[in-house]
Order: sequence, then C-alpha cells, then structure tokens
Amino acid sequence: MERDLVGYEVTVGVGGGIAAYKVCTVVSRLVQRGCGVTVAMTEAGTRFVGPITFQALTARQVFTTMWETPGYYDPQHLKLTEGADLFLVAPATADLIGKFASGIADDLVTTLMVGRDCPALLAPAMNTRMWDNPIVQRNVRTLRELGYGFIEPEEGWLAERTIGRGRMAEPETILAAVEKALKQHPPRSR
Repeated sequence: MERDLVGYEVTVGVGGGIAAYKVCTVVSRLVQRGCGVTVAMTEAGTRFVGPITFQALTARQVFTTMWETPGYYDPQHLKLTEGADLFLVAPATADLIGKFASGIADDLVTTLMVGRDCPALLAPAMNTRMWDNPIVQRNVRTLRELGYGFIEPEEGWLAERTIGRGRMAEPETILAAVEKALKQHPPRSR
C-alpha cells in the first residue's frame, strides 16, 4: 500500500451509530498509508465499537472523556486537535450535527470541535426521516456556511431494515474525501 499520507495527523471523532463499524476500516487504511490517527469517541460511540479496537488499529490511546484518562492528563484535551491536519467525525449523528451547529460542547467530541484549529469533515449517518428533517437540514446548512466539509450520506440499506438516504458513505468514499482535504496543504508537522 502506498504510504502517501506520512506526516499528516487526523483526529477522528466517533459518534454513536451503527455506522461506527465502517470507521474501523477508515482508521486502519489511514494508518496503513502513513497517517497518524488519534481517536476520540462519544459515550454512545463506545456502545457500537469498543475503544480497544481503535487502540489496536492506531497503536495510540483512545480518548472517551474530557476528564482524566489513565496515563494522560489534560483536562481540556484540546491538544488532541492542536496538531491535527483534519478533524473527521464519523458517524456524524443528528445529535452531533445539532450540537456542532449550536456551539454546544458537553462531551469530548463536541469540545474538540468547538476548540479545534484545523478543518472539519463530517460523514453523516442517520435514518432517512432524521436526515430529511428540516431542523437537521438547517443545521447542515449552518455548518456548511461556517466552512465545515461534508461527505454526503448515501442511499441504501439502513439499520431500520429499510432503504433510504442517510446511510454513511462507504469507507472508500470517506478515504478519498480525507485524502483530498489533507493534500490541499502540506502536513502541519513539517
């Protein structure tokens, strides 16, 4: 595999949705391509994929709280995005999108988003009715206007055993979007 992302750092925020399993593939492939990846998870995200999975894939500590984590202490944890070239949130749930659009910082992932100093890229994942909800669409428009990038959800089989729009993009699509966003600038670490 080509190691064309050496020197880049990506912070990945994992939200609470069944699509979190796809993020394992994204993280693994980024690491294989030489990218440094640090994972932060919402409490709900940890119910779909365990932090130990991401720790094994990244060979780095996974962060799940703003409070003290064994072996690491920075009560604000804002350093998790300070050196990042990109903050990817996947799955970006309706809850997270709403909090980002409102500036709410009530957990680790939302606090990182409010305090970040790097571009943000969101991969939404939710039920069709939720994605089509005017409030969610208003929040998406607000974030787009503020410069957030989006990897559009796809139409397909949903967790509710229906077919519709709202399915998180496939790992290959997310990887292509991350690569494009990263390669717009040289790595910050250089």
